[in-house]
Amino acid sequence: MRVMKWSMMALAVSAGTSQFAMASAQDDSKGFIEDSTASILTRTLYFSRDFRNNDTGQSRREETGLGFHGLFSSGYTQGTVGVGVDVIGLMGLKLDSGKGRANTGMFPNGSDGRAQDEFSKAGAAVKFRISNTVLKVGDQYTTAPVFASDDSRLLPELPQGISITSNEIKDLKLEAGHFTSIVAQDQTYKDSISSAEPGSSRGLRDANFVGGVYAWTPEVTTSLYYSKVEDYWRKLYANVNWTHALSDDQSVAVDFNIYDTKSEGAGLVRADKDGTTKLDNRAFSLQGAYTIGAHTFTLAAQKVSGDGQYGYGVDGGGTIFLANSVARSDFNAEDERSFQARYDLNMATFGIPGLSFMTRYVTGSGANTNLTSNGKEWERDIEAKYVVQSGPAKNLSLRVRQATYRSSDNVYGSPSLDELRLIAQYPLNIL
Repeated sequence: MRVMKWSMMALAVSAGTSQFAMASAQDDSKGFIEDSTASILTRTLYFSRDFRNNDTGQSRREETGLGFHGLFSSGYTQGTVGVGVDVIGLMGLKLDSGKGRANTGMFPNGSDGRAQDEFSKAGAAVKFRISNTVLKVGDQYTTAPVFASDDSRLLPELPQGISITSNEIKDLKLEAGHFTSIVAQDQTYKDSISSAEPGSSRGLRDANFVGGVYAWTPEVTTSLYYSKVEDYWRKLYANVNWTHALSDDQSVAVDFNIYDTKSEGAGLVRADKDGTTKLDNRAFSLQGAYTIGAHTFTLAAQKVSGDGQYGYGVDGGGTIFLANSVARSDFNAEDERSFQARYDLNMATFGIPGLSFMTRYVTGSGANTNLTSNGKEWERDIEAKYVVQSGPAKNLSLRVRQATYRSSDNVYGSPSLDELRLIAQYPLNIL
């Protein structure tokens, strides 16, 4: 849930430097079949999580799987209103597991506690396009900061609902959605995802959101979103991103994110120690990066204030666009403040395109949870990635991710944890 997510700063930079189309995309339609695309992404994932010094419960989780993610996206029929379909097929195969090593979130578990040998799920959506506005009904991935599906395990989450995206105005993207269920990453049935908050009695029932992104200049973009999840919460989200090139090989970037969350209806969230607290909090992060040649240096600060932690999960496992949401921890507990230092190295500058390295350290304090008050935690992540640049294996990516997490105050119930992920992905375009 907290790994393999898009870099929010990278997304914001991309939004700030791109220009939304003004010409009608529907006018350029070549047809349902002519504009169709089909692809299969294979992912092999080895996941190991060692709960060190854990005297009770499972001390180690370790599994390996192979996932297939197929996507067929048709073009649109010609005319004023274009009609098309998207079809998604997902299948996961267990390569290695064991009853005492299961529960990594990669596979469904049987009644005996063992991971299933294989599982699959499928979905489809009908889409309609007028000019530069698309309406989609059915199974679809989501990326809105208040409703984002997660892709941190073998197969991604798959929400079901209605969405509309409009790029009619230059540099302005507007979107809205109504969703009623999500298929979890390690399940095959709808409404299988539940809230990240312990104590929740059900999953998603009804979620609505609206918002947009506007590029004021090629260097400055802002975002504003609102969402409401029945019986859980309502959220407001805002983002400001600024990038500036200092020279041909130097640039700076600043990214600010804030969530305002308040319980809604039954308030199905984790209660405080006295069993009464509902969510009413603000969570923000401020991130700054300086790039010179192959090197990028990043500093970030994050703070949660108010009642309860920043809650997410039932509205998508990726719905946390905060700088210090990293591999193991989100540093999002009530009253928690955290700081990050990160270093990235792009080896293309040294004649090895496709090879990159990353390391970061995050420390948090003041966490108030049902397990501790004024809790402290820290995490160190190391990553190496290589993408094949040419030949038959072009675009094959190999990634190693290692995380070390410690908490002297038992903030999340796992005071000492080491994690290793080995990931190989290969995309194949069929059409």
